[in-house]
Amino acid sequence: MSAYKAKYRARRLPTHLGPAAWSEILGEGPAPRPLEGDNVADVVVIGGGFAGLSAARRLHQLDGSLRVMVLEAGRLAEGAAGRNSGFMIDLPHELASDDYAGAGDDRALIALNRQAINFAGQAVEEYGISPDFFDRAGKVNGAASATAHAHNLSYARHLVSLGEGSEMLDGPAMEALTGSKHYVSGLYTPGTVMLQPAGYIRGLGEGLARDGVRVCENSSVTGFTRAGADWNVQTQGGTVSTPKVILANNGHLESFGVARGRLMQLFLFATMTPELGADALARLGGASRWGITPSDPMGTTMRRIDAGQGGNRIVTRTCAVLKQDMQPRAGQLERAARVMQRKFDQRFPQLAGLRMEYSWAGHLCLSLNSVAVTGEIDRGVYAACVQNGLGTARGTLTGICAAEKALGVSSDITAHFGGEARPKRLPPPPIAEIGANAVLRYKEWRARDD
Repeated sequence: MSAYKAKYRARRLPTHLGPAAWSEILGEGPAPRPLEGDNVADVVVIGGGFAGLSAARRLHQLDGSLRVMVLEAGRLAEGAAGRNSGFMIDLPHELASDDYAGAGDDRALIALNRQAINFAGQAVEEYGISPDFFDRAGKVNGAASATAHAHNLSYARHLVSLGEGSEMLDGPAMEALTGSKHYVSGLYTPGTVMLQPAGYIRGLGEGLARDGVRVCENSSVTGFTRAGADWNVQTQGGTVSTPKVILANNGHLESFGVARGRLMQLFLFATMTPELGADALARLGGASRWGITPSDPMGTTMRRIDAGQGGNRIVTRTCAVLKQDMQPRAGQLERAARVMQRKFDQRFPQLAGLRMEYSWAGHLCLSLNSVAVTGEIDRGVYAACVQNGLGTARGTLTGICAAEKALGVSSDITAHFGGEARPKRLPPPPIAEIGANAVLRYKEWRARDD
């Protein structure tokens, strides 16, 4: 725990580059209800993404009498929660490795990830969220080169050592699945959930609201100040007095002065096609839903979705840039969109030249040693942050952890995160950013076909 502080002020508020396409394709949600006037709550959760809404749900599960309030800076699913590629992965997925194999206790991590998936799956059932938004379809690691295929073979051997099953797909099987001749092989694993992330997050927020949790959108928290035994949380429209605050704002933890100089603020970029008509679908072929993560973590992620998830569309996601000021530039998105257009055309020559309808940037937060920031960081202040690029599952877990810590509950989740070290300190910002982006660009080039 850090030394007690009298106040926390936000140095910056979240901003986003490009639309959150997963939300856009679902149409308008219910009208937002921002925080207004002076309010009182037992727990305030700052952030309405996977971590924040999971924290709110866990708080309600543990004590249904609690007055829980969630403050989201924008609309639900228009921030990072609606800007990912929608994979909730159970198996090791270490982005810093060559083949996703972790360096720690992978069996323990698998068990935790499956707890997150089960927690989310129960919410889907309880809140009547469309099962199309939570599809237990599994995913495929796609390989387009001999090197990438070797990564798949290595990862498959690692899974065997963990007692986990997988299935190797050859080139024709990959073409039958995706409609693309680009892939030489694929490694299918069954445990991943394919989310419509905006649909899931919206449904989770609506379900919590029916349970009595106040979910306030368009309510950016500008700071919170100690007032006796409580905290006074301020937004531009109102205040809340509360004894407990949960920071579920991932990399924006640093915006409040916590873990400064220890968090890597990374952005990934994505594009989405317009609705594919009957002629395009006939030329494309393949299955109506699938998800491909690259066997090289610096390669290209692809998703195909159908009408149940927002339309017959294809999502492409690749290119990474470190921006410690959390402000990606329009030129970076434009460059990434050109790269992704080329990669789309390369994979689907039968649709080459199809212009994308949406392009956007999504914010990730990582630490050098791949640890989260959870637990009590000040008296009555808890964190559920730093998801290391695994926001759907890891965010769910850190949200659960923070809620349990806030109420004094112990579990294997709190034990896991409580045993993690602090994030390692980064080199000075100019060195870290220049060096990291050079490495990222090299790895992107090396994985250019994957």
